[in-house]
Amino acid sequence: MLTATANPLSRTLLAAGLALVGTVTSFAATTNTAHAQSAARVYTATLATAVEAPARKVVNGVQWSCTGTECTGRVDGAAPINTCARVAKAFGQVTKFATPKGEFDADKLARCNAAA
Repeated sequence: MLTATANPLSRTLLAAGLALVGTVTSFAATTNTAHAQSAARVYTATLATAVEAPARKVVNGVQWSCTGTECTGRVDGAAPINTCARVAKAFGQVTKFATPKGEFDADKLARCNAAA
């Protein structure tokens, strides 16, 4: 009789343990993927003239940080050309603008700076 009672209890504990391990593993995989995606969703800009001191400004609702000639800000949902123009207006002429999909060509950079 004792074995019949202990056996269902061990099965229940084993099932609960496996469920817990599965939950923790899937949660860890989800958070790591989300973190990697958010880290890659960044715009970078290179300015023609360096900022005098490290600067931070909100552009399109996103915090942009510039040190020297290098600036970074999260992707804001607007068209990249519009974000580039607003960064140029806030910090000065842009010589390079990169999105998660690649860098602007000379034509897009000219449009970006002209719109500022």
